[in-house]
Amino acid sequence: MPSLRTRRREAEWMDEPGADPELLRKSLAYIRRVNRVMGYTRVVLHQLERFSMKWEKGRPITILDIGTGSADIPVAILRWADRRGLNVRIVGVDLHARTAREAAAATSDPRLEIVQADALCLPFADASFDYTLTSMFLHHLSDAQARQALSEMGRVARRGIIASDLLRHRSSYAFIWLFTLLSNPMVKHDARVSIAQSFNRKEILGLRDEAGVGFADYSVHALHRFVLAGEKKA
Repeated sequence: MPSLRTRRREAEWMDEPGADPELLRKSLAYIRRVNRVMGYTRVVLHQLERFSMKWEKGRPITILDIGTGSADIPVAILRWADRRGLNVRIVGVDLHARTAREAAAATSDPRLEIVQADALCLPFADASFDYTLTSMFLHHLSDAQARQALSEMGRVARRGIIASDLLRHRSSYAFIWLFTLLSNPMVKHDARVSIAQSFNRKEILGLRDEAGVGFADYSVHALHRFVLAGEKKA
């Protein structure tokens, strides 16, 4: 097990422009299953459920999902919205061209649009979405980039943000090592690298405050993931 006292930055295979298309497809499918089985998608839905208590009936709600991957979380949000009769529109953003194409192919729902864009310089005006969210994206970035991504999330969000990711500690690494033991080589490699370069509690709270999104409360899910979620004061 590597030392986890500080972040160990290393490129993940699925981030590479020349990533093997078949391995990438399988890895995205694996992440979708993990999000569903481990309740990671439900974490986002729980926060939206909480926020929705204040929504005006019938008012359209717009959401930006940053680092959308295969867009499984936006799809789950739309299903959740349908069950509650909510009018939700989502834009999913991903920088990786092949991943963006996979996401676009995942659904034909006109309420979900996929855009290839840089999370550090979002091509949207201030307060152009009600909420911004991201899941399993921040650990891919340097400290400065993660701070900028959180700042951009706060900038384009009119009402609030949800950001969730891995926590860096030994039990997280042991869990991921065992959980991905029988998975494909890309998942095996990237999962372990992800833990080593994720943030601990002190680090992510520092970045949150420096990014100007201190309204987002910190909580822990399943011992190895954090959630920053909150709404701006009126």
